[in-house]
Amino acid sequence: MGLLEVTRPAERVAVVTLNRPDKRNALSIELRVELADALASLGADEELGCVVLTGAGPAFSAGMDVTQFGGDLDNRRRLVETSERMFGALAEFPLPLVAAVNGPAIAGGFVVALLCDVRIAGASARFGFPEVGRHIPPSYAAARAALAPAVARRLCLTGEVVGAMAAEQLGIVSEVVDDTSLAQRATELAAHVASASPWTVRELKRRILMDHERLLFPLLEEETRVLRERLLRN
Repeated sequence: MGLLEVTRPAERVAVVTLNRPDKRNALSIELRVELADALASLGADEELGCVVLTGAGPAFSAGMDVTQFGGDLDNRRRLVETSERMFGALAEFPLPLVAAVNGPAIAGGFVVALLCDVRIAGASARFGFPEVGRHIPPSYAAARAALAPAVARRLCLTGEVVGAMAAEQLGIVSEVVDDTSLAQRATELAAHVASASPWTVRELKRRILMDHERLLFPLLEEETRVLRERLLRN
């Protein structure tokens, strides 16, 4: 089994599972490539109506794999390029994405969840950008695209990590369910979304992407520019 698992639990629904449970689904370079490739394939599948994204084991994703940070210029270039490709694939995905957050969604893992259209959480889920405490600016682009302005600013500036119930109150997730019920509930929700006609589903997502053109995409582009400048200096 690879770093990613794709299953089809219901008609017109796919579930993509980040599969590095021993590393809390940290987003390695290789996993970023696999996720981007999988999203490209699924987005082109006319039989699909909705995709669920979740994690294997007790975490959704702990963020970027810090063991791969640094290194020579070629490695740093791969870090930037694979990050840009993965986050771009999520942000521009042509079908609805449901994040089934089965545990901590931290730092880059929180960004992955925020770039989904709908987020539901298991009771053990946690969310936040603790990297700001390590002098790494989190993705305000993803936060602002999904959250109310005051909430986005609060989470990015403070590095606060919030639990599932607080996340529901803040509008980070739409609902919280028992951990044992999360997979079933996410599949049910995705199947409901996918029950509309294929044209309707894709047209609605096209309008969501048009909205992103006003805020999310320009901010992501700026964040990528800054990342390139920081990491690709000789």
